[in-house]
Amino acid sequence: MIMPNAHGSIGLDSFDLKLLAALQEDGRLTNAELAERIGLSASQCSRRRIRLEESGIIRGYEARIDAERVGLPVLALVQVVLGTHSNDNARKFAAFVNSVEEIQEAYSVTGDADYVLKVVVASLPDLAKLISDTILVHPTVSHVKSSIVLGRLKCVNRLPLGPTT
Repeated sequence: MIMPNAHGSIGLDSFDLKLLAALQEDGRLTNAELAERIGLSASQCSRRRIRLEESGIIRGYEARIDAERVGLPVLALVQVVLGTHSNDNARKFAAFVNSVEEIQEAYSVTGDADYVLKVVVASLPDLAKLISDTILVHPTVSHVKSSIVLGRLKCVNRLPLGPTT
């Protein structure tokens, strides 16, 4: 059983880290391929993978789809300020965010804004409509400020797991 430490993170040995690093690189690896990469048997890899899935460290597997190639080339970061700060308002806003498909990620932040949203849409008019007709009209929202992403310098979904050799 994997147990969290005092900080809430879970103690992982070098084989766990190697397994996670390999799966971050290619989530479609079989247990036999994992075994070859990290130096364990396929059955040991299978048991470790299941344990990491059951503990919630591995949250799932998915295909990374290129947004531009499927007709969603506009990426924007939207800063949102709530009208009133309360637990109820925060819950309502969280439910709202989770109901809007164009909002890919949402973060509660420090600074001038309460939240930063990562939004993907097909066009600038679609972004304007999303902001004006969906986000700004939500009863919890007071103010919105958006930035259109002109280019990406880096986009990775891999965690820095440290040395795995």
